[in-house]
Amino acid sequence: MGGVTEAGVMENAEVKSEELFRVAVIGSGNWGSVAAKLIASNTVKQSMFHDEVRMWVFEETLPNGRKLSETINQENENVKYLPGIKLGSNVVADPDLLNSVKEANMLVFVTPHQFVEGICKRLVGNIRPDAEAISLIKGMEVKTEGPCMISKLISEMLSVNCCVLMGANIANEIAVEKFSEATIGYRQDKEAAQRWARLFSTPYFLVSAVPDVEGVELCGTLKNVVAIAAGLVDGLDMGNNTKAAIMRIGLREMKAFSKLLFSSVKDSTFFESCGVADLITTCRM
Repeated sequence: MGGVTEAGVMENAEVKSEELFRVAVIGSGNWGSVAAKLIASNTVKQSMFHDEVRMWVFEETLPNGRKLSETINQENENVKYLPGIKLGSNVVADPDLLNSVKEANMLVFVTPHQFVEGICKRLVGNIRPDAEAISLIKGMEVKTEGPCMISKLISEMLSVNCCVLMGANIANEIAVEKFSEATIGYRQDKEAAQRWARLFSTPYFLVSAVPDVEGVELCGTLKNVVAIAAGLVDGLDMGNNTKAAIMRIGLREMKAFSKLLFSSVKDSTFFESCGVADLITTCRM
């Protein structure tokens, strides 16, 4: 019987390593840090992912004079944006955007929406050709030619498949592992969506996927408009009955406006976590 040489073992190990999915989280605020915690808990458990999770940090100097990225790496905690929560020893904060993404083929975007275009411009030509992305960003760009979804901006600028993840997701509650749900929206690549679901799902964070990127993303955007109206109801002390009416009518208007923009939007999406659940949570905050 032929044996396996040491060189053969090393070669197989290298192939296996190349097949692993590497994750980079682009953003390190409150929600970005929680996302990194969720992801890191799964990459160490699932053999399809490389353990290390790179998290790009927009570098800041803390009041004590220390760099934020250095503090995160030394204390395994984002002391400014998510104090008291350990992120996982496999989370590595990196203040260099290009270095944080250079080996990753799964890019998680979780920054304020107004910075996405500038970040993508820096990433053009500096990501792996097999990279895919997901946006956790609620909002849209409004350009002279009309509204532009964040997922579309990422997809077109970087030439990548981009899913979205939205839902009733108050970051600080997820950080302490209170139960929550989220919805992934995908366009055609169901396999990619299922991979993202495996990356994020935990016993306290239940993720489902639906083939409706625009619907899921618009829910995460438009619910904020309804929440403004709900806030006015609170300010005028008009009571819960009025707020319930605002939320019901608001959800109906969200659906109508979304379908006006994109005829492909599905009615059922509005009954997912990204829809009615996120609307309820935002209007009650």
